[in-house]
Amino acid sequence: MNYLDFEEPIKDLDKQLSDCIDLGEKSDVDVSETRVKIQRKLDQTIKEIYSDLTPWQRVQISRHPDRPYTLDYINSIFGKTFLELHGDRNFKDDKAMVGGLGKIKDQTFMFIGQQKGHNTKDRQYRNFGMANPEGYRKALRLMKLAEKFNIPVVTLIDTPGAYPGLEAEERGQGEAIARNIFEMTKLSVPIITVIIGEGASGGALGIGVGDVVLMLENTWYSVISPESCSSILWRSWEFKEKAAEALKLTAKDMKRMNLVDKIIKEPIGGAHRDKSKTFEIVQANIIKSYAELSLLSKEKLIAQRMQKYSQMGIFHN
Repeated sequence: MNYLDFEEPIKDLDKQLSDCIDLGEKSDVDVSETRVKIQRKLDQTIKEIYSDLTPWQRVQISRHPDRPYTLDYINSIFGKTFLELHGDRNFKDDKAMVGGLGKIKDQTFMFIGQQKGHNTKDRQYRNFGMANPEGYRKALRLMKLAEKFNIPVVTLIDTPGAYPGLEAEERGQGEAIARNIFEMTKLSVPIITVIIGEGASGGALGIGVGDVVLMLENTWYSVISPESCSSILWRSWEFKEKAAEALKLTAKDMKRMNLVDKIIKEPIGGAHRDKSKTFEIVQANIIKSYAELSLLSKEKLIAQRMQKYSQMGIFHN
């Protein structure tokens, strides 16, 4: 397991617990009492550290290398029922944006999300979760397909932003994202959005217009990353912690400003310490959200969605 800098006390106790278990397995020494004491101390330490996190620490957790990504959620929730769909029918298949059909019990969903990758080779293959225009056009194609067959859409957001390269701009990155936002506002099927990691800039908004927007506890959602904000305002990345505080990008901030609908509480120690539990919690929230949205007519669904987003922000004459 990987550890962040503020998780060093947890790392030490994890090692102690692991050594204790190994000793008990390789010898006749009874370590059960010692093991219980270390486990209690470990649980208490995790609880203390994670009960008082700064905005920057939550940003770090959202990027934790052991944190589950979109395909981890899809494979756990859908299993063998998932059928991945490829391509935007125009340019190519963007590996940073994945999507397809899958079933939860008897209900079919269209799942769409950004995929980062678990190792260096996979991250390069997935372009670090930064989609090109064809990725957003693929996402829109899948949403329109879902609408045609009256299938609800679930989007999973986890991206440092849309790909900012020259070739992406040449192929219409801004237009692709804007088109998605426009089309999602009037899609006639329920849209459930879950922020599972980083929710940065237009890259997140391109699949982020949901009837219900759920946000995992240790994630962030903002127009810009703390590092980029720091480099613009202070000409240095050294003020990223200050920027994270000022941006009000945590789940609590988003809920307080009514920009998301619900915060999904993660297992103690973050989603990366208990992935199975995280998958269960997210799946339960998706099912609950869909059950509520499925009661609405198409007209009511669209009208409610339009009202939801038109009420965001403060306007002065």
